[in-house]
Amino acid sequence: MKVLVCISHVPDTTSKINFTNNNTEFDKNGVTFVINPYDEFGLTRAIWLQEKQGAHVTVINVGKAETEPTLRKALAIGANDAIRVDAEPTDAYFVASEIAAQAREGGYDLIIAGRESIDYNGSQVPGMIAAMLGWPFVNACVGLEIEGNKATVIREIDGGKEKSVVSLPAVIAGQKGLVEESDLRIPNMRGIMQARTKPLRVVSPTSSDYLTKAVAYEKPAPKAAVKMVDPENMDELVRLLHEEAKVI
Repeated sequence: MKVLVCISHVPDTTSKINFTNNNTEFDKNGVTFVINPYDEFGLTRAIWLQEKQGAHVTVINVGKAETEPTLRKALAIGANDAIRVDAEPTDAYFVASEIAAQAREGGYDLIIAGRESIDYNGSQVPGMIAAMLGWPFVNACVGLEIEGNKATVIREIDGGKEKSVVSLPAVIAGQKGLVEESDLRIPNMRGIMQARTKPLRVVSPTSSDYLTKAVAYEKPAPKAAVKMVDPENMDELVRLLHEEAKVI
């Protein structure tokens, strides 16, 4: 079985975010980049399939050369090889089409992606990949078992969970629960050394069609100052809620 895991190169959530060039470009200076957390859950599940069922795990990223350390970390965690499509990942359709092109060429049985990336939070790429390939798609996946050419999946729905069986090849969009946080792999020294020699293939994009473009970025408005009210002064609290907050 061949598994393709999509890896996004995203800013760490503790990074301070700034923009340059009149708020039209993201300032990468001083920003630490990591594997997208949702993708990391999928990668760990793929490594389990590798260890238990002999799956061959390939990781793929659409990005420029600065994303290679993130791919090398995925290799250190246990992926067999990596593909980097040499292009800026600024448009979801473009990213999905490039990953779908590599999937067709590679003959994969399963594609695992995170349900979204924590930078753009678009939740578009996995579903687009499935549509382009004509494969079954399961979103918000918190459980995955493979037996033969069938995948048993569990996904979160409003008020509960839904269990389905789909035929491979298929696309899975995972999240926390696909594996537990305590099960996420931390690269050890042996894995880091092996990652240096594992294949990382750089390919040119198949097209240059970007359907969307970010015109400008804007930070959320700063939070208003907190106004303290004496807990014994209920009249003042009610007045503030009515006259200033206008919630009552």
